[in-house]
Amino acid sequence: MSVTRAAADAANQRNAVLAGFLGWTLDAFDFFILTLVIEDLAHAFFPGSPLEDARPRIALAITLTLAMRPIGALVFGLVADRYGRRLPLMLNVLFYATISVLCGLAQTYWQFIALRMLFGVGMGGEWGVGASLALESAPPRIRGLLSGLLQEGYAIGNLLAALAFRTVYPWAAAHYPGNAWRIMFFLGGLPALLSLFIRMRVKESEAWHEHRTDWATYRAIVMRNATRFFYLVLLMTMMNFMSHGTQDMYPTLLRTFGYDKKHIADITMLSMFGAVLGGLAFGHYSDRSGRRRSMIVAASCGLVVLPMWIAGFSPLSTIAGVFLMQFFVQGAWGVIPAHINELSPAAARGFFPGFAYQLGVMCASSIPYLESALGEVFTYKQAMGGLMAFVFVGVVLVVWRGPEAKGVSFRKIESADATAETPARGT
Repeated sequence: MSVTRAAADAANQRNAVLAGFLGWTLDAFDFFILTLVIEDLAHAFFPGSPLEDARPRIALAITLTLAMRPIGALVFGLVADRYGRRLPLMLNVLFYATISVLCGLAQTYWQFIALRMLFGVGMGGEWGVGASLALESAPPRIRGLLSGLLQEGYAIGNLLAALAFRTVYPWAAAHYPGNAWRIMFFLGGLPALLSLFIRMRVKESEAWHEHRTDWATYRAIVMRNATRFFYLVLLMTMMNFMSHGTQDMYPTLLRTFGYDKKHIADITMLSMFGAVLGGLAFGHYSDRSGRRRSMIVAASCGLVVLPMWIAGFSPLSTIAGVFLMQFFVQGAWGVIPAHINELSPAAARGFFPGFAYQLGVMCASSIPYLESALGEVFTYKQAMGGLMAFVFVGVVLVVWRGPEAKGVSFRKIESADATAETPARGT
């Protein structure tokens, strides 16, 4: 391979990972904006209603957003396997950016619900296509580390949402009383610019060209791997219970501890620094020690720090608890893009991991609503602490019983730095 060709391939690898990372970051930014303005939406759509009655109805929008994600994964994933990764990724980014702006224009609760469901379609399509493009372009020897980087775009999106809530929201509240939440959703239109970067700087995946097949063969490949697919759905259900159960309603929990909006934003940002560090650390660890071991260690540590995370005894203990919790939760999640792409058949990698992921999201989508409903009956501390204890144990058991294919090649034609294909291990 010539020096020029090697440099071009390295540049495309960087651009592909950057495109996947930014797509997931900006997608998550819009999703987490909603978790920070739940009370604003409750007042806007249910004026005069008690907050404890209105909050669960707004939390339902989170649940429905999550529940719609499999549709996006199905549609965009099938298109990605048939026509390549770049085009559906560009269309997806434009779609969810547009819906985000429209959310800020909603006039009624049911308009808002419908738009959040459409946003869920866009959110569901982004991850699978972006992850397959990024990881098919990445060297296998550092796939775990890049997996952690890619997945923690989600944490960076949360951090940016909290930063916007900390800076833009007060300005919007002062200039547009009662409508500051609309300005926050308008910011979600900015990701549309990412589509230009994808169009100009990212090449199509060579692995996609090598494994592209006809529809009959494609269907046969999917059916032949049905057992593996259902395992991935179960795995992603438990992982999403863990992630959304520790993130989506946590700002509301902090409100019950007496924190104001400014300090909630600060704590959320600090927790996302922990998430990014955890994703990178455990992603790198998985390159050395295996995907399953890394995830089991991370989830087990999350269970250990659960009492500190839920206690709220003091600002210092709260910060330490949420930082460590997201370090370990997103540490386990940092392994996921590499792990489930490695376990997916090559010809269906645009559809298979993304659809399994988003079906898991749908199955776990009840967790914000359950935490909110139970939190209003008991306390948020009791509801979230009890549910998450069961979830962490479940994650450990499901990962332990599952297969692994660390380092498997995504290419038919090996590049100089690719490793030999590794068979899946485990059941």
